[in-house]
Amino acid sequence: MSMKRTIVAASVLACDFTKIGEECARIEKAGTDWLHLDVMDGHFVDNISFGPPVAESISKIATVPIDVHLMIERPDHFFPRFLPYASNITIHIEPDYDIGATLRQIRHEGASCGLAISPPTPFEKVEPFLNQIDLLLIMTVNPGFGGQTFISEMIEKVRRAADLRQDQRLDFHIEVDGGIHEETAEIARLAGANVMVAGTGIFKASDPRSAIQCLREKDANLSQPGQPS
Repeated sequence: MSMKRTIVAASVLACDFTKIGEECARIEKAGTDWLHLDVMDGHFVDNISFGPPVAESISKIATVPIDVHLMIERPDHFFPRFLPYASNITIHIEPDYDIGATLRQIRHEGASCGLAISPPTPFEKVEPFLNQIDLLLIMTVNPGFGGQTFISEMIEKVRRAADLRQDQRLDFHIEVDGGIHEETAEIARLAGANVMVAGTGIFKASDPRSAIQCLREKDANLSQPGQPS
C-alpha cells in the first residue's frame, strides 16, 4: 500500500482558552492539517476538559477538519452531540459498551470513525475492529493530561497496527498522541504512524509553523493529506 503523508493534528487542549478562536486561527495559519479536540469526562480519565459547546465554537472558525477524541465512559451516548462539528470521532476500546455498533453509527451519520487504545490495554483488544475504522489512535501517554513523556514501548503497537493494515489490505490512519515532538514523531513515522497529535509543542512554540513542519519534514515530497477517511 502507498505510504501516507504525515498529518499534523494540533491539540486544542494546549491553547490559551481566554482566546480560543484566535488561537485556533493562529495555528491553522501556521499550517496544521487538523484540529484535535480531547473531550474528557472526569470518569474514564481523571480530568475534565470541554464538551459540545466548545466544539461548536471552534467549528464556527475552523477551516480544517476537526478530529474529536472522546475520552469518556459513554461515547455511544454522547457522540451524536459532536457530530455536527466533527470530521472524525474517535472512541476508546476500554469502556463497556457496544463498540461495533457505535462505530457503525458514527459512519452512518457521516463522520469518519476512529478507535483509541490506552497504554495498558493489550493490542489484541482492537484487532477485531480494524476493518471497521478509518483511524486507529495509539495513545503514547496515559490519557488525561497534556505535557507527558512519550512511552516508547507503545511503538510496538504502532508496528503491529501497520503490519496488520498491510496484511489485511486496509487503509486506516495510524495516529499517535502523547509526547509527540520532532524526534518521537520520526520514531512513530518509521514504525508506520502517519497522524501526529501535538499540543504544547505547537501552541506554546515560539514558531509554531516551524514546529509543525518539523513533525512532517521527512516526507515533504509525498502527496497532500486529505480529510479524515
